[in-house]
Amino acid sequence: MLKSIRNIFAIPDLRKRVIFTLLLLAVYRLGAQIPIPGINAEALFEFFKSAAGGFLGFVDLFAGRALSRMSIFALGIMPYISASIILELLVVVWPYLEKLKKEGELGQKKITQMTRYGTVVICLVQGLGMAIGLERATSPTGQPVVMDPGWGFRFITVITFMAGTIFIMWLGEQITERGIGNGISLIIFSGIVVGLPRGIADIVEKLRGGEMSPLKILFLLAFMLVVTGFIVFVERGQRRIPVSYAKRVQGRKIYGGQSTHLPIKVNTGGVIPIIFASSVITFPATIAGFIKHPIAQSISRQLSFGMPLYVLLYLAGIVFFTYFYISIIYNPQDVSENLRKYSGFIPGIRPGKNTADYIDSVLSHLTFIGAIYLAVVALIPEFLMAGVKVDTIPFIGDSLDAFLPKWFTQGMNVNFYFGGTSLLIVIGVAMDTLNQIESQLVMRNYESFLGGRTRLRGRR
Repeated sequence: MLKSIRNIFAIPDLRKRVIFTLLLLAVYRLGAQIPIPGINAEALFEFFKSAAGGFLGFVDLFAGRALSRMSIFALGIMPYISASIILELLVVVWPYLEKLKKEGELGQKKITQMTRYGTVVICLVQGLGMAIGLERATSPTGQPVVMDPGWGFRFITVITFMAGTIFIMWLGEQITERGIGNGISLIIFSGIVVGLPRGIADIVEKLRGGEMSPLKILFLLAFMLVVTGFIVFVERGQRRIPVSYAKRVQGRKIYGGQSTHLPIKVNTGGVIPIIFASSVITFPATIAGFIKHPIAQSISRQLSFGMPLYVLLYLAGIVFFTYFYISIIYNPQDVSENLRKYSGFIPGIRPGKNTADYIDSVLSHLTFIGAIYLAVVALIPEFLMAGVKVDTIPFIGDSLDAFLPKWFTQGMNVNFYFGGTSLLIVIGVAMDTLNQIESQLVMRNYESFLGGRTRLRGRR
């Protein structure tokens, strides 16, 4: 491993890319520590401590804990991701965008520009909503989070949040263009990883205080290793559909005649379905939590982490959005047309509609497996943090609560840092980045970063 690291810094171009990436990530982490003006830090800390585990905790995860500090990067990169997803959805229903996407690099530049404008609009809406929410928020002891509420605070907050998100977006684009790896993914990656030492320190504190036993911690570590191995195994899994190309003569040259394969990943959608499902389900709960009414409070409680209704809707949402998202990003008809255009065919399958139907059938089976995999990975935080509160189920809740073990109904009281979603993002981004580094080394005839001949397959 040390030799591989030396090889990285032995290549001038790769060394510059790695150092440039690390420096920009350091700038991002520095900005995440700068708070916006007018915030009562003590009241804000108590407020987020009481709201941990909900939608705010989930968003705070992707913001690199900048939201709980209410820093200038509090909105994180999520507005840019949301704008990108919205544009991807509009490509399907808006012929103009579909035409732009087929124009190649020029069309992609226009779509990227639209994504930036969409990011600004989302920042304005989210920033204003967050400013108003902060003015109404109080700590459990009754202290207001905002010391001097009003339109002055709202204006400064919106402008600061918008500028912070645009700056993060620029950092991500610079890393992608001049650094190593995908800039946006690495920013999310750094935000999650930076919280791991805090989570480990929290577990050590609970061990010293007697809240967690050494046996429980050993079980947790073994469980994390198993989950990590499971995620790596599935993320690298793919179905290879054999494809053959007919020979064709153009002038004095003969093209085609070789066989290859069409890879389809088990988890084609990545972590996007989890983000969609979590946002759709927990957002109403967060809004209801600000409304001081018994019905609203009941809805907020039933849609909180660990409640059976939340778990059921979460599972259904992940499965639905997995199929929905993959149907948008992967079109079997286009793949079939491209194969026929270059004289390619799947052995035993007629070109055209039959090929598209066959690819669609394979994709549907893999999507089902990927949806179950994402649901299992996403539910890991539930059991680690809160378990499943089966006692709230009508009629049979008390009986189930008495029958099931406490670790299932009460959780293991572990921080959100060790959730399956966190591990999925961290492992996926790490695999992609290592794959790019390894490609650079192999291209320059250096030894593979992994020290062997097997290439590391990324998520894409």
